[in-house]
Amino acid sequence: MIQPAPGVAFTWSGDGDLRADEDRRRVVASDLGIERAWAVVDQVHGSQTRVVAAAGTAGEGDALVSTRPHLPLAIFTADCLGVVLSGPGTVAVAHAGWRGLAAGVLEAAAETMAAAGAAPVSGYIGPGIGPCCFEVGEEVADLFGGDVSTTTWGTTSVDLVAAATRRLASIEVWVDGRCTACGGGFSHRRDSTPDRMAALGWIA
Repeated sequence: MIQPAPGVAFTWSGDGDLRADEDRRRVVASDLGIERAWAVVDQVHGSQTRVVAAAGTAGEGDALVSTRPHLPLAIFTADCLGVVLSGPGTVAVAHAGWRGLAAGVLEAAAETMAAAGAAPVSGYIGPGIGPCCFEVGEEVADLFGGDVSTTTWGTTSVDLVAAATRRLASIEVWVDGRCTACGGGFSHRRDSTPDRMAALGWIA
């Protein structure tokens, strides 16, 4: 588990799917000292952002925003980036794979935070597949311009962290930097695993 700041955590607990395993989620909640019931969305790789004030599933979307203290917001990943945005009295979590980044999920989350009360002042990017391992076709590379890179075996890739950081250029951003495919965590591309990590944000 990584907790880079109060109200922010990235975790995979080593051995369980945090999207589906209630027992694992209770352990994480206990370790972090947060409520056991989390607000979540049915993730669809887009940019829809849900404003929530209670735990439970808020419908389809890829980002959650709240102004309610102590309510954990969670998204689940296995190569995509989990991103937490923090502002005065506001918090957001976003599921940011290449589709979501291209669709503007981080911009949508930040705009929704501002409309709800306060724009983000800091961002936290958890583990995700790195440019070392994220091989893509030209149709994906064309969406990311200066964030195109090369895998360790010499094919075209996209640097998702660079793309996310570019979209958060106006705020201070902390980056975990680990590649899920070669540096730890759950990787759908590497293992076709159904297991998921969690990115959690809450107003402490």
